[in-house]
Amino acid sequence: METNMSSEEVLSQISQLHNSGEALNKKTVKKNYPDLMKNALYYYPSWDHAIEKSGIAD
Repeated sequence: METNMSSEEVLSQISQLHNSGEALNKKTVKKNYPDLMKNALYYYPSWDHAIEKSGIAD
């Protein structure tokens, strides 16, 4: 699978979405930001793991 983001970019985008008040539940992100979800699941075992690694506390 090809990725178009680095793992750092994935974490940064998760943080940006969180800071702008976007919902970070898996269903919403998969619908609105499919590339982010695809890349997050490439680097991390789950969406929840990617959120944890981004350092935000939801």
